[in-house]
Amino acid sequence: MQRFGAWPALAFIGLFFVLPLLALVPEALSENGAAFGRMLADPLFWPALVNSALLGLSAGVLSTLVGVAVAWQLAQASPFWRDKLMAMLGLPLAFSGMVIAYGFILAFGRAGFVTQLLGYLGADTAEIGGWVYTVGGLTFAYAYYLIPRVALTLYPVFANLDLRPIEAARTLGATPRRAFFDVVVPEVAPSVLGSCAVVSALAMGTYGTALALVGTQVNILPLLLYAKIGDGGADFPVTSALSIVLLALCSLVLGLGDYFSQRREHATFH
Repeated sequence: MQRFGAWPALAFIGLFFVLPLLALVPEALSENGAAFGRMLADPLFWPALVNSALLGLSAGVLSTLVGVAVAWQLAQASPFWRDKLMAMLGLPLAFSGMVIAYGFILAFGRAGFVTQLLGYLGADTAEIGGWVYTVGGLTFAYAYYLIPRVALTLYPVFANLDLRPIEAARTLGATPRRAFFDVVVPEVAPSVLGSCAVVSALAMGTYGTALALVGTQVNILPLLLYAKIGDGGADFPVTSALSIVLLALCSLVLGLGDYFSQRREHATFH
């Protein structure tokens, strides 16, 4: 197992990551890099890049803020309620993106029951019903299944948090708030930032929920890729270049998350 246990994982990565990437790069460079020039000149590219970054940042920050609160509550709960809460958190992870998008349309769409309920209370149903089909609506929908990922990832961090340094800080005269920010925050910040980076990258590359919820009404990189592939006269070198840019963007964010995680491990063992 020590010699060959990693081979299945390496084979999986090679089959579903390295080989597709090796197919994309020659296609994108097939015209001496001219595809990248056409991509940069496309008026839809830069708005899609900005919207993808904003979507990933907003969904990541929202999911992290709520997920941290949920993880902290899980760590403080009794074993009985902890099991119940963790079972509930697992439900959003079991649904596909299509199901989640359909549920949000039924709840918050133009004819959704939440929209109609707010309409009875005097709200503008047209404005509320149209909001779910925007970047803000996508952020809200993504947070539905990203919050459990953050909470379940950070729960062990809070559950294993050593409270003795906090007690020592209180003994030395620190207020509860000062002890929290001086002791707890530096300890958990790398894990929180790493988790935020992971869910942000996931939001940037998510495709199914966005397509089912907004179609091509919102200009983000995954949907721009879909639109170009679905076009009868698709420019495959440009599409490959777009794929490489999206991969690079997600890899950059994931690299930041790995950097913060390594900082925490380094601080733990040194």
